[in-house]
Amino acid sequence: MNDPLLEAMRLALSVDDVKKKPFLRLLEHMFWADDLVAESLAAARDPVDEAWSLYAHVLGAEQIWLARILGEPDGAVWPATDTESLEALRVHLLEGYATLLQELTDEELGISISYRNSAGDRFETSVEDILHHVFLHGSYHRGQVALLLRQASEVPAPSDYIAFARGAAAATRADTAIR
Repeated sequence: MNDPLLEAMRLALSVDDVKKKPFLRLLEHMFWADDLVAESLAAARDPVDEAWSLYAHVLGAEQIWLARILGEPDGAVWPATDTESLEALRVHLLEGYATLLQELTDEELGISISYRNSAGDRFETSVEDILHHVFLHGSYHRGQVALLLRQASEVPAPSDYIAFARGAAAATRADTAIR
């Protein structure tokens, strides 16, 4: 079986649609970062339940938005936090988003999707705005996970976009101290 992340990267390189290409790069980052966060959570000496819950929420939200775009039933906003289920969901999402972005045209990014939020309120949002939200939402919560791990004296994964783009983590406060 092919590595889903490598397949997504291959897709990003083969896409001609100008508006769609940045979304594929953000998709690569999203799954790279989700994987790193899962690894740092699994490596923690003491489980940090709130951090696992937030990570599960990131994946749950990614699943809900993909389902809404595809016109499928929503999943759980706060799914179970067992590692096997979360890994299976992560791989399913990578394949789903990679397929979605491969098949969408630039014009289809502007299509509005009608849905109800978890409170039951009805909204319409463009696919393009939904995708932006998915990528930004995950970054926000991965930052919260990093903070929770630091507070528990654990080492969080460097999941910033710049770390992904250049292959090296950003400088820390300790790195910038006067020497």
